[in-house]
Parts: sequence; C-alpha cells; structure tokens
Amino acid sequence: MGGCDTVELARQFGTPLYVFDEGTLRGKAQAYTQAFASRYPNVLLCYAAKAFINPWLAKLLAEEGLGLDVVSAGEMTVARRAAFPMSKVHFHGNNKLADEMALALDLQVGRVVIDNFGEIPLLESLAQTRRTVAEVLLRIAPGVEAHTHDYLRTGGLYSKFGIPVMTDQAAEAVARIAACKHLRLVGFHSHIGSQIFDLLPFEENVATLLEFGLQMQERHQFDLLEISPGGGWGIQYLDSDDPPDIADVAGVITATVRSIAARSRMPLPKLVLEPGRSIVGQAGITLYTAGAIKDIPGVRKYVSVDGGMADNIRPALYQARYQAVVANKADSEASETVAIAGRYCESGDVLIDAARLPHIEPGDVVAVPATGAYCIPMASNYNMSLHPAIVAVKDGQPTLIRRRQTYDDLLACEIF
Repeated sequence: MGGCDTVELARQFGTPLYVFDEGTLRGKAQAYTQAFASRYPNVLLCYAAKAFINPWLAKLLAEEGLGLDVVSAGEMTVARRAAFPMSKVHFHGNNKLADEMALALDLQVGRVVIDNFGEIPLLESLAQTRRTVAEVLLRIAPGVEAHTHDYLRTGGLYSKFGIPVMTDQAAEAVARIAACKHLRLVGFHSHIGSQIFDLLPFEENVATLLEFGLQMQERHQFDLLEISPGGGWGIQYLDSDDPPDIADVAGVITATVRSIAARSRMPLPKLVLEPGRSIVGQAGITLYTAGAIKDIPGVRKYVSVDGGMADNIRPALYQARYQAVVANKADSEASETVAIAGRYCESGDVLIDAARLPHIEPGDVVAVPATGAYCIPMASNYNMSLHPAIVAVKDGQPTLIRRRQTYDDLLACEIF
C-alpha cells in the first residue's frame, strides 16, 4: 500500500494501525475537482471533516484546493491550526453551541449553515456584537428519502436535521432571516443521507433545493447565489457493491441545476458539494494482529484481533459490512470461513460475521480495507483501551501522523 509492505508496517508501528495512502486521497480529490469543474463554472468541494480529519489531512486538502465542512469547534480548531483557508470552511450542525458560533464568526468562516429556528436570533446577536454581517445558508429537510440504512438518512420529514419544506416552516425561517440586519441569506443546503448508490434521490434533492430557493427569492427579493446539495454517494466496501462513478454523480447534479436554471431564466448559482467518505474511505485500511481462536465445531470459528469496536464501531452501530485479507498470507487460497471478532467485552463486538480467508493462526496480520471514513472519528476508549496510531504512506515511505495513545494520555484529564 503506497509502496509499503503492510506486514512490515504492522511490525514497525504495532497494531491496531490505521494506514492512509496519500496517492489515493489526492487522486480522489482531483477526480472530484475535474468531474465537476469540467461540467460547471462555479463549484466549491467542501470535504466533510466528520468522516476523518487531522492536521495532516487538512493540509493535504488545502493543497488540493478543497473547502471544509465542519460540525464542531474542534474541527474548526484543527482547520485553524493547520492554516486551512477559513473562507472555504462551512459550519454545520443541528445544535451549534453559542461559543462555537462565536468562534466561527471570530475565525471568519465562509458560511454558517442555519439548521433550526433557535440559531437565527443567536447568530444575529453574536454578529451584531461583532459589528459584522454573517453570510448564511439555510438547511432544509427536502422530504427526499434515500435508500440506505435508517441511521444514515437525513433528508426526510422526521430527520433531526434541517427545517422541513413540507410544513411551511422552512419558508417561515427564510422570513425570519430576511428580517435580520446582521445575517445575509445567500442560499440553501440539504443533505439526504450517506452511502447511497442510487442517483435519482440526488436529482430530486437538487430540484427541491432550487425550486424552493426560487420561490423564496421571488417572495423576499434576495439573490439566490448558491445551493449546497450535500454529499453522501457511496463507496465500495464489498465485492458486490456497485457505487456510482464520480463522473456520473457530477453529470446528474450539474445537468439538473443547468436545466432548472435555464427553464427559470436565472443565473447559475454557485454549487457546493460535500464529499467525505467517498474521498477518504477507500484510502484507509486497518491492520490487526490475530490472537485467540475459538472454534465451535459445526457452528462458528472466531478469530479475535487486538482491536474492534473501540476503533471501529460501525459494524456494531449500524451493521456496516467489510471484507478482510490476511496480509502475510495474501497469496494463499481461502480455506475457511471465520468471524473476525474484536477484543472488547460486548457480544456485538464482531467486525466481520463471515470472512472467507486462508487458515489463520495467532500472530497473523489481518487487514480490513476501506476503513478510512468514520472509524477513527467514532473511536472510543471503551474498556480503557488506547486509540491506535495512524500512518500515511507515499512512494514507499511511511509517516506517522498520529502517535499511539499512551496510558498517561488516557488518564490526563482524571483528577486523583
């Protein structure tokens, strides 16, 4: 991976170990940039930091010309300390705290995305105190249902995110923003979910955004300058997965915007997209060391590894599925079906229910591909375990970008 032997990486840095291939990351970023820039004149690609962010990655994304979608003061702080251009940062979240909004204004982020009615007077007051005008997007819930896991759907009427267009509440929110002297509404945002393979919901989402925006523009006499239909297109985790190509995604979204804009005789708005998983997901793998083996004849064979739900909770949280490779036996024929179990004290701590692999023995290196998104950000210290190290690889050279947590780190905030 990246010219490096993963078995040697496991030996050198220990396991569990997360490994990111810089070439894959840059290649994905460039593919997105080319796919949209070749089809549309004004695009900002904001990487969704919730998928995974750290200073190393923030600097790489800035070098590739991307923006950043953040949802917390912590993610904003990473961006600031990595010297990320704050004008390209969009601040999201369904319950932004007052100090987070204040920080966003002080750092002069490009956009604050208003998610609910309570944020309107709060942001207005904070902006007034600072004698500034905050440029905002309003997040709407478009009522578009994506075909994905229930936990990954974010665009329906019952979602906790955004203000529904179906109940006239979104129109009321526009009126309230329009009455504010220190807020400037420049457009609308929505996000329908993640790990979606079907392109039709994205087309419907864009159409809803634009049509609602045009109605509000006529009613309140403001300029609809941009729309942000979010991200959420899926990646391949399994051999059977068939995600959409980046060019197809770009084609559907840009064609929909162009068609509606032409029909409505309006200037093309700026288009803001927020890919996260689809940039970083397949750039990362996790390396584990096999340990205890429990073979229940005729029932199941468990191979326990030295990580699990503390570093990757996705299988336990919403039944995410992965495949695996025995890195030191990658050329060997698969000969048995095993369950890859984590080491933590939960029956649900199983990373892969049924992996077809060569015969595994304690000490073998088990590699799980496509773990670059959402694993590290959702990691915990369950059972007082330590967060794993992270390595970036390029041209045969590994670079440690996050050291392994120590027990002193673990107890640093405790008061004895």
